Amino acid sequence: MRWVALTAVAPVAWGANYYVTHEFLPPDRPLYGAALRALPAGLVLLALCRQRPRGVWWGRSAVLGLLNVSAFFVLVYAASLLLPTSVASTVMAVSPLTMMVLAWPLLSERPTVARVAGATVGLAGVCLMLFTGARGLSTPGILASGAAVLVSSTGHVLAKRWSAEADVLASTAWQLTAGGLFVLPVAAAVEGSPPQVSPSVLLAFCYVSLVASALAFAAWFAGLRHLPAGTVGLIGLLNPVTGVLLGTVVAGEVLTVRQLCGLALVLAGVALGRPGRAGRDGHEPVDAPVGDDTAGGGRKEGFVDAVDGEFTHGPDGYDARADGRADGRRSAHDCSLGLFTEGQQPLTANGLP
Repeated sequence: MRWVALTAVAPVAWGANYYVTHEFLPPDRPLYGAALRALPAGLVLLALCRQRPRGVWWGRSAVLGLLNVSAFFVLVYAASLLLPTSVASTVMAVSPLTMMVLAWPLLSERPTVARVAGATVGLAGVCLMLFTGARGLSTPGILASGAAVLVSSTGHVLAKRWSAEADVLASTAWQLTAGGLFVLPVAAAVEGSPPQVSPSVLLAFCYVSLVASALAFAAWFAGLRHLPAGTVGLIGLLNPVTGVLLGTVVAGEVLTVRQLCGLALVLAGVALGRPGRAGRDGHEPVDAPVGDDTAGGGRKEGFVDAVDGEFTHGPDGYDARADGRADGRRSAHDCSLGLFTEGQQPLTANGLP
């Protein structure tokens, strides 16, 4: 549960980010808004981790920075300005289904019944909130939000695919720095001089950079390393819940009965997609990170319960006792990262701890 709680920091911060952007940041500078959000966050994390990319991570940082930061930030910034807070945040809630679809071919994570049900219920809640209780829906704003879902879901799944090969804090810093550097020259060429910054605007940029970017993305990518992509996507449904509630309490947006029902469905969807139910020993099984299947002939990884010695859980919910190909070998590096929960041990090649 600690990884679920940590991951939830990200969508809550992003849900509040819609309101901060809509109310305080310059409405005519989306490119500078994206650059000033990403670059300071990346530099702060670089100062903390003190690691530079090596080898293939130069290219991977560029790809992830373009998808998760440059394109995503610009699209979210535009959507925040074109749509009400509640609508802008709820459109992003289709990302769980998008991530499940992409994770299947890229990570070999088969969508489980619980996660698909959770995503479907959550999407129903999104529809209730999106199509009622808000006026001034903008087609360009909806398209910008939808494009943000697509590029970020692709980037998040790729980040999980490569996550075992780099420290979470370092890879997050590289992505944010690369994304900010990509956007900054484009902003200078298209939007001219940087926007004037008043005290309120400076505080808003501090929030979107340090909280909604540095802290939120570090928490999100840590969750992606330890949880299935579909589960992380479902946790992201807390984004619209935060956006709707904040828009109602702070911005005075009207919350209708149908939107309340939608909120209830969204929360039910998150609950349905939780990582797992408590086992016989009282511990909740945790989904193993899925690595690259190109080595080892697509071997599966899983956990052995140290109490009764049975294979209890795999990365996509299958019962490995019926799969003679199960191979849960783990490196010392994986163990040092805390990828095994208390009471669990890595499998050896013959399936024994």
